[in-house]
Amino acid sequence: MRFQFILSEIGIGLRRNLSMTISVVLVTFVSLTFVGAAVLLQSQIGKFKGEWYDKVEISVFLCPPGSSQPTCAGGEATNEQIDSVRAVLDQPDVAAEIDSVTFESKAEAWVTFSEQFDDRWWFNTVSEDDMNASFRIKLVDPEQYQVINDVLTGRPGVETVSDQRSIFEPLFLVLNRATLLSAGLAGVMLLAAVLLITTTIRLSALSRKRETGIMRLVGASNFFIQLPFMLEGAIAATVGALMAVGGLWLGVKYLVEDWLGQSMQWIPYVTTSDVWVIAPLLIGVAFLLAAISSIVTLSRYTKV
Repeated sequence: MRFQFILSEIGIGLRRNLSMTISVVLVTFVSLTFVGAAVLLQSQIGKFKGEWYDKVEISVFLCPPGSSQPTCAGGEATNEQIDSVRAVLDQPDVAAEIDSVTFESKAEAWVTFSEQFDDRWWFNTVSEDDMNASFRIKLVDPEQYQVINDVLTGRPGVETVSDQRSIFEPLFLVLNRATLLSAGLAGVMLLAAVLLITTTIRLSALSRKRETGIMRLVGASNFFIQLPFMLEGAIAATVGALMAVGGLWLGVKYLVEDWLGQSMQWIPYVTTSDVWVIAPLLIGVAFLLAAISSIVTLSRYTKV
């Protein structure tokens, strides 16, 4: 009997404040979509780093003939200078940071270059003598690039020390800024959702002030009186959360997996499985919004 009464009160409250309820659903939907997008962007950054950071190498390019770098003033790197670089890489404190070292001669560099660019119009203007011999170094921790850079930059025979991470860092920077933007917008929208749910519960409570007064007179507890209002806010917020999960699923499915995944298959993307992983988080946030709004509103309402 009490359960049926609570359901009827919830139905009455939702019908009386239909426009406000729809507003709560929409604001919750938008705010939680931004929350989910921020979480998925961070997951995307993690997938990208996990896939490519292990493949990142440091390239130590040795001096070719005619280089203008001060360290190449003596001309092309000599065998003694190459051996000197090897000796530095074999030092215990440096070797501890290195996973593997590969030396690429000018002839090997020319073969690789020819395979990649032999169809370009300018290919015949380049010869093997223009190639750089180099050391390709894979680090145990790609973040420790500076260790290698400090010990090799400026050494005789070394033209440049290049870190392939620099290719990916601008992309990570853009994604991180997009995450911060999504998180900031989500914070604003979550605050708006709390205020709107609070207003909706307050209006619903005031519109049924007479009924709740009668319930007090017959001995109903505060919790029993307040429960329908709390559930109204929770239902509206949960519907918004489910819409956000659905929107994120559709976005990942059709924009990421089907479109980006087909056009750029070399990038590991977030999947619809990641959306299901964060779905409980979004629904939990929706319940938290409803709980905060109910506590703020009904603590005052019990005094009316």
